[in-house]
Amino acid sequence: MVRRLVPFAVVWLGIVLLMVAGVLPQAQTPWAFAAEGDAVKRGEYLVTVGGCGDCHTPWKMGSKGPEPDGSRMLSGHQNGELTAPKGIPEGPWSWAATGSMTAFAGPWGISYAANLTPHKTGLGGWTEKEFVEAMRTGKHMGQGRPILPPMPWFNLGKATEEDLKAIFAYLRSIPPLENRVPAPKVTPPPKR
Repeated sequence: MVRRLVPFAVVWLGIVLLMVAGVLPQAQTPWAFAAEGDAVKRGEYLVTVGGCGDCHTPWKMGSKGPEPDGSRMLSGHQNGELTAPKGIPEGPWSWAATGSMTAFAGPWGISYAANLTPHKTGLGGWTEKEFVEAMRTGKHMGQGRPILPPMPWFNLGKATEEDLKAIFAYLRSIPPLENRVPAPKVTPPPKR
């Protein structure tokens, strides 16, 4: 039995050594993009798996039900669209969204998904540093008003600086779409 396993182990050891030496091709991993220096591809991967389009891309009714509107990818809440979800549920942790799934209401008030495209009405005026700081601090442009729910900046802020820069690089590479998103309507906290 041992004599049969020895040739098997030698073959596998040889394959591993050839892969390490670069003679045999290695399988691509999602994080290999960063190692290869393609920040835009890495950013696209992170934006996709992070579900950024779930809130920042308006939804429309398709033949099989609601679906993201690819023609308005990552352009946020559309100017002139319904600005407040109807039927806001009662309770400290409830929230509601509009039909396009880009306006959100809850105890904080009403927030609108931002335009993440590189148009000047979106992230076009932002620097990479401001974007990274916004994700780290939860402040608009890294120093402005608080970023409101449901944006999970506190999770995204735990990403590496390289990943946040890759996300920004990808967002700078997509088509710029003009769309001035309304300012949030913040509800003052209750007095105690």
